[in-house]
Amino acid sequence: MTDKEIYQIWAPYGKKWTDWVRPVPFVGLREHSSKYRFSNLNVPVVALEEKEREGAAVIVDLPGVESVKVGIALAEIGFRPVPVYNGTIEQQGARATVDNQAVGVGLIWGASALSAIEIGEDAPPAFLLDTNRLNRFKMEDALFDNSWDIYPQDLPSAEYLMKSGIYRIVIISSRLSRDLAKILYGFQKKGIRICITDGYESPRNIKIRRPIKKD
Repeated sequence: MTDKEIYQIWAPYGKKWTDWVRPVPFVGLREHSSKYRFSNLNVPVVALEEKEREGAAVIVDLPGVESVKVGIALAEIGFRPVPVYNGTIEQQGARATVDNQAVGVGLIWGASALSAIEIGEDAPPAFLLDTNRLNRFKMEDALFDNSWDIYPQDLPSAEYLMKSGIYRIVIISSRLSRDLAKILYGFQKKGIRICITDGYESPRNIKIRRPIKKD
């Protein structure tokens, strides 16, 4: 498949939620990720019971290719996976703070898996993020900082979600990332319930504290 064909599988024209798929990781996808190999590209089991999926959207915030794998698992139980990766690839020969090429391998593999899954027109979204996006520790000046944050415009508004029948966000992650907390605090104020799970245990409700503004 070409980069464009892979992108079109993840962002099929005219389908709901695909406007939020970020095109950045699909540019030069096969060129940048062709040398990567993973031996464990299999679809995991996500412990999300049917009653826990009702009226919910999911945000998968896991490291690299793991978030893609969980995205495919969610597609198999009725969600539409929406890649929101927005990290750039370092120049050839350079070293970087975030391995965005690993995400590319997942997107290539995931496109084949996703093309075999029939997703309903009214499928709720599962937004896919890379927890590694926040890696900003630079051991040396020559290390390329390609870290990134997620911002409110990267996700649908709380109003849009509620209009679509979504009143709960389920985060699949080991922790709530600081950039995501800022966005979800606003959702929480609008009446959307926030839950979190590691993917194995049932989601638990959380209360997000008001983010501290920096001067």
